[in-house]
Amino acid sequence: MRRAISIGWNLLPPLTFVAIVALWAIAIPTFKIPPYLLPGPGGVFIRLVTDFRQLWDNSLITLTEILLGFGLTLLTAIPLGLVIALSLVAKQIVYPPLMLMQLVPKIAVAPLFLVWLGFGIESKVLLTLLMTFFPLLLASVSGFQILDTRLLYLTKSMGASAWQTFRYLRFPAALPVIFSGIKTSATIAATAAIVAEFVGANKGLGYVLLRSTSTMDIELTFAVLVVLTLIGIAINYVVEFVEWVMTPWQRASNN
Repeated sequence: MRRAISIGWNLLPPLTFVAIVALWAIAIPTFKIPPYLLPGPGGVFIRLVTDFRQLWDNSLITLTEILLGFGLTLLTAIPLGLVIALSLVAKQIVYPPLMLMQLVPKIAVAPLFLVWLGFGIESKVLLTLLMTFFPLLLASVSGFQILDTRLLYLTKSMGASAWQTFRYLRFPAALPVIFSGIKTSATIAATAAIVAEFVGANKGLGYVLLRSTSTMDIELTFAVLVVLTLIGIAINYVVEFVEWVMTPWQRASNN
């Protein structure tokens, strides 16, 4: 019985997706929605098949921009968050300029990246980095500061070195908060790459999306949205799997 309930619970997300698609298919003939406003799921699926090569090639380009920009965010935001969390000097010197940079609308500076870096992948990666950096930085600072200072006094009294305290206490305590920031930044990364391609690109899913909407090819537009959704789902599952691997104590507590 318990196993059946667990299987049913795990089947809820795909069943919800099937229900949404079914409602989509039923709503079109029911409300007589014209195809140029909302195509049916069957037509979108056909375009996914017939335009597979175009969607695949441009997906690889957009995915590369997402992974490079998000990878740079991971390499910079988490270490910088640790420095800001542990150093009052760094918090007073580094944090205010970063906050000021966060307040500047990223879309407003995107054309500057085209002037400085051109229409290549560099401008898209930089915009993705800027849009995903601050949420992960905030999560990292909060995570590294979440530890109770009494535990630090306890480990110090037991003769633990600074590295041992970080490795076995501060870092594990910060991981759940950091991963919440990683999930938020990962969601933003796909949006950032598409926005960067909107500003200026001749390839990528954002370029295909702009071209299809300008020619009123709504079926191709929805096909691109489906591909972007699948990319976002895949990235989210990868992040959740890494969190599952790196936080075994949470698995034990859930069991």
